[in-house]
Amino acid sequence: MARETMLFAAIAAIATLAVLGGVLRPLWRAPAARVPAAGLVAGLALAAFLLYRLVGTPAALDPAARAAPATLEGAIAQLEARLQADPSQLEGWRLLGQAYASAKNPAKAADAFARAARLAPDRPDVLVEAAESRALAAPEHRIDAQGVAWLDHALQLQPTHQRARWFSGIAKRQAGDAAGAAATWTPLLAEVDAGAAAMLRPQIDAARADAGLPPLPAASAPAGSADTAATAPTGAHAIQVRVALDPALAARARLDGNATVFVIARAPGGPPMPIAVERHLASELPFTATLDDADGPMPTVKLSAVGEVELVARISRSGDAVAQPGDIQSAPLRMALPAKAPVELVIGR
Repeated sequence: MARETMLFAAIAAIATLAVLGGVLRPLWRAPAARVPAAGLVAGLALAAFLLYRLVGTPAALDPAARAAPATLEGAIAQLEARLQADPSQLEGWRLLGQAYASAKNPAKAADAFARAARLAPDRPDVLVEAAESRALAAPEHRIDAQGVAWLDHALQLQPTHQRARWFSGIAKRQAGDAAGAAATWTPLLAEVDAGAAAMLRPQIDAARADAGLPPLPAASAPAGSADTAATAPTGAHAIQVRVALDPALAARARLDGNATVFVIARAPGGPPMPIAVERHLASELPFTATLDDADGPMPTVKLSAVGEVELVARISRSGDAVAQPGDIQSAPLRMALPAKAPVELVIGR
């Protein structure tokens, strides 16, 4: 029984990580969509819990479904069977949608989330998931009239829902309503943290410019805040990061010297897209990386524009920048900028 429970949890974790990369990547490609909404990570992290809630105690499964699935496809098949027997399980449809997304089947993911929205038409989180998945399944990832209706209703129910407001602004931007997009996004600046606000302001100003409006007034901020830090020279916010491998892990793990080590700085509690990232070979360990503005993957967001970051070092066996099952990483380290001294990250500790 314990083994089956662990396998179910592992499969849910795989689905969580895979769908996170799949959902965010298309949004970051669009110039008007480079700031994923706050709270997405926390919602997806519930996948393991939801799967356990859906199947219950593994020993209670009928004999045909008692064997724990060895693949994501097997887990999807079991979820489909359970929902066919009882289609009223809201959390089951949400988890199935996440599983379809991780299996790169956006059309089925959209259908599953739409079923969830029909079961819970007054739950903002469910409505936003349905609108987002419908857009990801559509050509050019456009939010159509049904998606807009879901988002509008979510905001009627909860005007401060950050994801609903973010995607509603994207819908307006896609429809050519630049002024409406800017007006929809602007209230988010007072709700998100400094790092997310620093990424959002350029998108709002771009929408205002397209609408013939002046940029937002400069934000007033106390000394040392993200807006004040944005005027600091790049070198002032460079971070020296010493990266090493935990000796205990090195003794038992077989690491290919060509495996990739990513050293990542991102906004604490904000979107998972890095503010700065460097790539090294595992054979270089231990090494010292220097993160600065030149390492930023997004031209609109610089390390010198934020006042605090979260650092992590991760070994990717596949070489993929998106986290994959089997990757090994350090414990996240949160720090204020500018850095006063080099910091150390130990992978595997």
